[in-house]
Amino acid sequence: MKTLDKNILFIMFVVLMIAGVMSTATAYTGTGFSHDKSVSDYTPLSLNDILSKYSDTNCHAEKTGLCTKVSDGDTITVEGVGKVRLVGVNTPEKGVKGADASTYFVKKLCLNKEVSIDIDNSKNTDKYGRTLAVVIVDGKNLNEMLLKEGLAEIMYMPPSEFYPYDWAGDNTHVASHTSSSTDTTSSASKDTSSSAAGTYIGNLNSHKFHYPTCKSVGKMSEKNKVTFSSRNEAINQGYSPCNNCNP
Repeated sequence: MKTLDKNILFIMFVVLMIAGVMSTATAYTGTGFSHDKSVSDYTPLSLNDILSKYSDTNCHAEKTGLCTKVSDGDTITVEGVGKVRLVGVNTPEKGVKGADASTYFVKKLCLNKEVSIDIDNSKNTDKYGRTLAVVIVDGKNLNEMLLKEGLAEIMYMPPSEFYPYDWAGDNTHVASHTSSSTDTTSSASKDTSSSAAGTYIGNLNSHKFHYPTCKSVGKMSEKNKVTFSSRNEAINQGYSPCNNCNP
C-alpha cells in the first residue's frame, strides 16, 4: 500500500511539473514586442529632463485624478476613473524584455501624481472595461512620449479618435496585431508612408479626408482638394475620415 501511495505521489509530481513547464512555455507575451531600453536609462533623469523634450499636447483634459497604480507601461489606475488603457500604444508584457523600463517610465511620470485623460470618443472602453484614453502629464501626451522614447509600439485599432502614427518617432515599431473587429487596420498600416509625412487630402464638397493613396483622391478635381498636415488638423476643421481608406 505504501509503495502504491509513493507511485501515486510520484505521478502527481510529474504531472504538476509538466503543467508548470507548459504554463511557462505558453505565457502570454502579447504581440511579442520588446525593446532594449533599461530602467537605468531613466533612473538619473528628473521629470523636467523628460518632459522638457516634448511640446504641449493639443489633446483635451476631460477628467483629472490621482494615479494610484501603474499596472504596466500601458495601463494605469486613476482615482475617480478606474483602469485606463493608453490608446494607440502597446508596451512589452510582463516578463518580456523592456517591460520593466516601460513600466518604470510611466511610474516615474504618473504614480501618486495628478494626471488628466482625453477619452477616445470613438470607443470609450476596451473589452476588459478599461477606459481608452490619452494620458496627459503636465500638459504632455504620455502615449506619444512612450512611442518616441522607443518604450512602446504603435497599436492602431480603429475606430479611434486618435491616430498614433502622428505621434511616432523615426524608429517607432508598429504592432503586427490586427483588430478582429475591423478589416481596416492592416490597410491603415500599409499607408504609413503617406501618413508619416503628415499629409492628408480633404474634399471641399464632401468634407471627408483621405490618405493621398486613396482611390477617391484620384477621382477628386484639383479645385476641391485641400491638404492637411495631420489627422487632428482635418478633424478640427470639420472633416471626417473616409470610410474606404480609414485614415
